[in-house]
Amino acid sequence: MLRKKLYIIIGLCFVFLESFNQELSTIADLEGRWKFSIGDDQEWASNNFNDENWNELKVPGSWESQGYHGYDGIAWYRKKINIPAEFNNQNLYLELGYVDDVDDVYVNGNKIGSTGSFPPNYKTAYNAKRLYLIPKSLIKYDSENLIAVRVFDEKLEGGIIRGNIRLLKEKYPMQLDIDLQGLWKFKTGDNLRWSNLNNYSDWDEIIVPGTWENQGYRNYDGFAWYVIQIEPNIELISNKLVLVLGKIDDIDQLYINGQLVAATGRFEKGFNDIIISSEYNQFRGYYLPDNILKPNTLNTIAVRVYDGRFHGGIYKGPVGIITQEKYIQYWRDKKESR
Repeated sequence: MLRKKLYIIIGLCFVFLESFNQELSTIADLEGRWKFSIGDDQEWASNNFNDENWNELKVPGSWESQGYHGYDGIAWYRKKINIPAEFNNQNLYLELGYVDDVDDVYVNGNKIGSTGSFPPNYKTAYNAKRLYLIPKSLIKYDSENLIAVRVFDEKLEGGIIRGNIRLLKEKYPMQLDIDLQGLWKFKTGDNLRWSNLNNYSDWDEIIVPGTWENQGYRNYDGFAWYVIQIEPNIELISNKLVLVLGKIDDIDQLYINGQLVAATGRFEKGFNDIIISSEYNQFRGYYLPDNILKPNTLNTIAVRVYDGRFHGGIYKGPVGIITQEKYIQYWRDKKESR
């Protein structure tokens, strides 16, 4: 019975990512030779580290099959790629196939995501497909970018072992006026006062979009809050605006400066009263009331999320603010292009 349940979960996760992949297209194939070293040093994530003396391994492929027979533990991969400036308005994703067992991924020295949990709280994720958003702010266009992958293997095969290894872009990018993809403040649990605190400095940080399971909150189901603070200019907020939150698993409420603005799904008083169905697959584009955002001052955007099972969180972009005029035109153009 347990094995059957596990297969169902794996199957649903596969469908979850494959449906997303249908909206992406390849811009660079990253299969081939990557720099490689066993051991562990955080400096190896840095652009300034000299990996000239490292060996090279074929990716994908286990490290055991390439000379590191019997090695269990931590190892690093590094690869440098050039990203043309023509993609500076695109959302780019790194696909790393399947990693045995756990990984942290860095671009230009900055962590962009992880899957599974490293020791001492080890949890394998050998059968999870890896797909990571690369925040635009981290990319050096028309220049060399470093991808570094830290991997832990418990036993048997280890490394970036199979699947597609490539750089992807969205087929239908949305041109946001304020791009909010990247680091948000994050806290598990639930308290309505969190919608507008004076200080969020003691909260964790999480990459949006991306499931929270892939960022250290494996198997967590329940309530969590996302918060980001922005200072929009008066020129932008003189327009009618839409706050885009991509897709969220499962249901959510949007607060701006402590005021409830919009929601998807039904929030009830008790866990047993919450009903979820297919909200996880619904695109969130929330039309904002006039004057809800204040110009040239700090505004707090808070998203209360409840996840009932499997993946959780703001898992798919785009995420940001766009004028209603551009938002409506985007959906018209997307419909015509299909």
